[in-house]
Amino acid sequence: MPIMKSDVATSSKEYIRNRDAYTDRISDLRRRRAAVAIGGSERARKLHKDRGQLLPRERIAALIDPGSPFLEFCQLAGEGMYDGVPGGGSIITGVGIISRRPCMIIVNEPTIKGGTYYGITCKKHVRAQRFAWEHRLPCVTLVQSGGANLPDQPNIFPDDGQFGSIFFNQIRMSAEGIPQIAIVHGPSTAGGAYIPALCDETVIVRNQGAMFLGGPQLVYAATREAVGSEALGGGEMHSRISGVTDHLAENDAHAIAITREIVANLGEVPRQRWTVAPVHEPLFEPAEIYGLISSDPRVPTNNRDILARLVDGSQFHEIKPLYGDTLVTGFARIMGFEIGVLCNNGVLFSESALKATHFIDLCCKRGIPMLFMADVTGFMVGREAEEGGITKNGAKMITAMASANVPKYTLIVGNAYGAGYFAMCGRAFRPNAMMMWPNARSAIMGADQAATTLVMVKDNVHKRDGTTWTSAERETYMAPTRRAFEDFANSYNFARNTWCDMVIDPLETRQVMALLLDLAGRIPHRHTNFGVLRM
Repeated sequence: MPIMKSDVATSSKEYIRNRDAYTDRISDLRRRRAAVAIGGSERARKLHKDRGQLLPRERIAALIDPGSPFLEFCQLAGEGMYDGVPGGGSIITGVGIISRRPCMIIVNEPTIKGGTYYGITCKKHVRAQRFAWEHRLPCVTLVQSGGANLPDQPNIFPDDGQFGSIFFNQIRMSAEGIPQIAIVHGPSTAGGAYIPALCDETVIVRNQGAMFLGGPQLVYAATREAVGSEALGGGEMHSRISGVTDHLAENDAHAIAITREIVANLGEVPRQRWTVAPVHEPLFEPAEIYGLISSDPRVPTNNRDILARLVDGSQFHEIKPLYGDTLVTGFARIMGFEIGVLCNNGVLFSESALKATHFIDLCCKRGIPMLFMADVTGFMVGREAEEGGITKNGAKMITAMASANVPKYTLIVGNAYGAGYFAMCGRAFRPNAMMMWPNARSAIMGADQAATTLVMVKDNVHKRDGTTWTSAERETYMAPTRRAFEDFANSYNFARNTWCDMVIDPLETRQVMALLLDLAGRIPHRHTNFGVLRM
């Protein structure tokens, strides 16, 4: 396979300036992750430990196979969204290996507001379930939750994608033979009780776990019946009398050991259907990516240089290299897995869109997964572009992308604006996973474009009314729009709203993709039928 060329002056002032700026970005990413990983306040964590319980991340470490990875989803969800509530959405979700089987692990964070569910908690939980459903992963849920956070009711109760969807997803996955397993580690009320009750097998911890639709206080208020937590919904009662739970454990560690045994008895682990080649590191140092991305987002990146530092052996079999060259398409391997790559290297023209349509068709017919590396300001606009069929050809690309049933992954490496974001498999088109680098931005349009568009509307109002305004007034009018669009487009805004699955260090990209591709290679191939491609 041809080896990509890359000639980067790593000693130039511009490269060093870019590298130093990106190193600061990585430090910021690590700081955010570390803050989320702590969990609740020191006082809340101490109370949890004083009860003899493992902290949520300690539970995960004990549950997964020693030395195996934990691919966390939506880690930064809810960051800065709720007063006095740390990021993470009071829940931890991710894929880990339990008894040699990949599983989706969903863990309540009781040190944060008792593990209660906010709107963002529901979104994060549902997203984890949908990934598990798509990849037929057993769901292992570690439950210790007070149920819904009542003041956030509009974002929790009434709609699809909220708390009720958690139950629906559990039931439908179980019906399809995708195992649902739970451990009740602590008091779990209302919705928190239904989650383990709807599982195939449930473990509960003696004198610690409890589950009930209404706690002792609510029962007394409703019926004047005085009953303790253990008698109302403790481990002994549910394991011996109600039959809601299947296994009674003595403590957290015992419950986790039982759960590992349950997973070990789920039958054969699905086999990898793809041939995974020996791994070859890129010929060009991946760490050089830091210096290739300009500290000024308005300065474009030569994404061929980026690609040469991501694929195995820097080898790339390019399709149509001389046609529609603002989109790079071709086949490569990442950590031994074959993948079709669509990588922006400029604005999308008609030729780029037609090239993408052709390439997507090839990937679907060959059963090869696709990686969309997005860095695009959109489709070309103007009279010449419209006469050349940009709308028709862009629609072909979007139709092919949306129809494709091979595994699809989106990695935003730079800007992803407007219809260009959609065409490069934006979130609405349900890629198997969507990642962003810390520098990534996405919005309807860029901040300068948005500000200019709105100021032109205001210019027309002045012209109609026979009034004028100064250049300083125009700039003052544009400034808030610029700020609002910059804040919206930021990768961390996407992460806190769960509009992407994770913000990753560029140097993590190969490992993350390998984990994702390994999961996708264990589910059956799906045939693709394309929507109408307008001629």
